[in-house]
Amino acid sequence: MGKKPAVIAVAGPTASGKSDLGLALARRLDGEIICMDSMQIYRRMDIGTAKPTAQERALVPHHMLDVADPTEAYAVADYAVAAERVIAEILSRGRVPILVGGTGLYLKALMDGLSLGGAGGDERLRAELNALADEPGGKERLHDRLAAVDPETAARLHPNDRRRVIRAIEVYEQTGVPMSRQNHAAQDRPFRVLPLALEWPRDLLYARLEARVHRMMEAGLLREVGALLESGVPPAAQSMQGIGYKELIPVVMGQGDVDRAVWEIIVHTRHYAKRQGTWLRAEPRCVWLDARDADALLARAASLAQAFLNDTKEQEQ
Repeated sequence: MGKKPAVIAVAGPTASGKSDLGLALARRLDGEIICMDSMQIYRRMDIGTAKPTAQERALVPHHMLDVADPTEAYAVADYAVAAERVIAEILSRGRVPILVGGTGLYLKALMDGLSLGGAGGDERLRAELNALADEPGGKERLHDRLAAVDPETAARLHPNDRRRVIRAIEVYEQTGVPMSRQNHAAQDRPFRVLPLALEWPRDLLYARLEARVHRMMEAGLLREVGALLESGVPPAAQSMQGIGYKELIPVVMGQGDVDRAVWEIIVHTRHYAKRQGTWLRAEPRCVWLDARDADALLARAASLAQAFLNDTKEQEQ
């Protein structure tokens, strides 16, 4: 009996070069890209999410982009169900699915299944919790609410980690079971995943992400945030809590300074990149690759991916 079909994943901190490597691998391996980013799923949010350009999408098919409206709540479960369907379709065409992105929970959901508290999104409840968080002292009260029903999850989340605190409350409200008690055992998966993770020295990564923030501003990120708000997307929407959007909302509303907001975006992006690296380091299946030399990186990644694919084919023969 042959091994399960192979899926390649390109993960890593923000601004580490995942999109460039994923595109190059897809072209070399006859693959199609499945975006694995919790912000790129939203329509009309292009600049602040570093979404692949029209030219890049013309080179290789891209999936799981622009699948949700910015007003919608979108859970890990929503992503996993849709992405697994796309993976099956790509495999049915005889092509290689290549996951590209830095959302660790999306990667884990695809590698291990939805046994991670994958309740679907509840827009009404999430809007209510976001409204509470916006009140003075609201984030602390939300954290206390979580601690009352799931002290273990509350202990590992800071009150300022608003999105995850709200998600943990949502899981409990919808399932009656705390996130910390959800069944985290890996499920039998219909495919195998090779997760490649890109690594940079911290100072170089921070320089890359700072330069990218400035490029986003030059490309019109402030206008993008303004257009979203003008179209009726609430400031408390899940989508607007993304880095690069939440910091500019006060500026658009005439309540903040743009230079200060840009600096906050840079600082928050650094913190996010650090958390991404920590999360991926805790995943023993990740294969880490030095990303400083683009040519050497592609050669190494392509070699590992091809060996992974060949292993599947040899087992099938």
